[in-house]
Parts: sequence; C-alpha cells; structure tokens
Amino acid sequence: MAERELPWAASAEPRQYLVRALRGRDAIRELLQPQREHAAYALAQLEPGLFERTRWFTAEGPGGQGLVTHSRGGLGDATFVMGDPEAVAAILSIEPGPARSYLSCRLEHVEAVRTVSSLSNSQPMLRMAVTAATFQPREEVPAVRLLGIDIRRINQLYGSDGNPTYYESGHIDAGVYRGVVISGRLVAIAGTHAVSPRERVAVVGNVFTHPRHRGQGYATSATSAATEALLETCETVVLTVDPANGPAVAAYRRLGYRDSGEMIEATATRRDSAALLALPRRLLARVRGRERGGGALVSVRL
Repeated sequence: MAERELPWAASAEPRQYLVRALRGRDAIRELLQPQREHAAYALAQLEPGLFERTRWFTAEGPGGQGLVTHSRGGLGDATFVMGDPEAVAAILSIEPGPARSYLSCRLEHVEAVRTVSSLSNSQPMLRMAVTAATFQPREEVPAVRLLGIDIRRINQLYGSDGNPTYYESGHIDAGVYRGVVISGRLVAIAGTHAVSPRERVAVVGNVFTHPRHRGQGYATSATSAATEALLETCETVVLTVDPANGPAVAAYRRLGYRDSGEMIEATATRRDSAALLALPRRLLARVRGRERGGGALVSVRL
C-alpha cells in the first residue's frame, strides 16, 4: 500500500473515496504484509480470539488506498491507520471509532485523525524490529518467566513510580512476560502488547525497571529473555521506543533490534461532532456507493 505526502492545503473541490468494510483475514493480511514491521500490532489482531473484537476498513480514491483498524482489548481500545492520509480521513469521517483509543500512525496521518479526534500525549516513537537472524541475547542477570499468579507483584512494580496500574492475570497469561528478581523482589520486567503465533509476529512492550534499580541492565536482561521466547514462535518481533531515550535505543540495538521507521503514538479522543455526524454521513455515503457496486462513497476536502 503506497503512502504519499499529502499537501494539506488541498484543492477546494472534494475528492471521492470508496470506503469498504473488510471481514476476511486473507484480504486484510494482503494489505498489511508489505509493511509487516510497521503494521505488526494490526497483524497480531488477526489472531483468533482477537480478530473477533476488531473492525477493519479500507478506502480507495484519487490519492491511493488507506486502511483503518479499530480494536477492543483488555487494556482498552486501539486505532491503527496506514496508507494514503486522504483515504484515511475518508474512512474516519464515517467510522471515527471509539470515544477514546490508543492511536498508532505515521506523522503524515496526524491531520487526518484530527479531523475527528483531539490528540493528547502525542509522542514520536522509533519502531525497532528483530528476527532470529539478528538477535543477540544479553542476560547480565537471569530472567524468570512471569505468569498470571504473579499479578500482585507485577502491579506493585509497575506502580513503583507513583502511577498505579491494574493489570489482570489474564493479560499476563495471554502474553509473554519475563522479569528480573533481586533479593526476592521483582525489579524489572518486559512483556508484550500483542502476540500472534498464527501470524508469527509480536509486539514487545511494558518494559519497566524499579526506580531504585535502574542503570544496571536489568531491563535489558528481561527484554532479551522475552524476545528469545517470542522468537521461538514468531518471525518478527518489534517494539517502539522514545528516540530521545539514547540508553534504551542503544540497549535494544545491542540485542539485535534495528531501526524500522518512525511512528506517532497518542491518545485519540473522538470529537462529539464527529460522533453525531458519522451516522448521517455513513447513510448518505452508502446510498451514493450503490452506484459503484457497494461500499460507501465519501467526499473529502482537506
């Protein structure tokens, strides 16, 4: 799916995009696969048990093709977009998604998302990826497997910086988590945002070290152990990191992770007006789409 830079001072004339819902895994996979590392989280949503909680849309028009995914998970809602920004805006105009979601996109999609949502906690991130061929394990200290029965000390660790967390045991058992224990206390952890053995892709996340134990390589050991376990069933393992966090970037590179592009992560809060207008827009677009053999024909002016 080609992406282009859209001149947002666009022409006064609206341009038309045909929006369709996608329901087949094969069709979705075909769109995501060319950008496998960037789209890793979305690919993981094709996993049975997760796919049933997703909605997928594509749009095609003068600028190209775009894709939007809205998913529901145990830790909240998420929205992923890729492809042509104008096509993405067309989809969001009639399918703006949940009231509040965790957004992943590229910089060129931000203005399209802002047509229906306000963004907060927006953060440029570096996507990094590793495969079995590039992985270099580094365990300065042993890391142990963590399970749902460890949930109490996991939440205690994540909350040690003053921000309480409320993970549930099911979140841990559904993912891959490894931790470092020092003097009987869990002091570092690395886990996953998404894992799909079927799609052979995983997203590492939730890497954290107790404030009093930082700078000793414990998080690197936990991440190494989690990555090693994931590569037993996955071809591609990715993560995102703040590019300004030099020590973290360097640590991941030592593990064999390589840079794989920039992303934007943010909290998207849907505008009330977008929610109110979505239904009439969708109904009108579907009527117009009948002339194209189905779908919803949306006019976009950006």
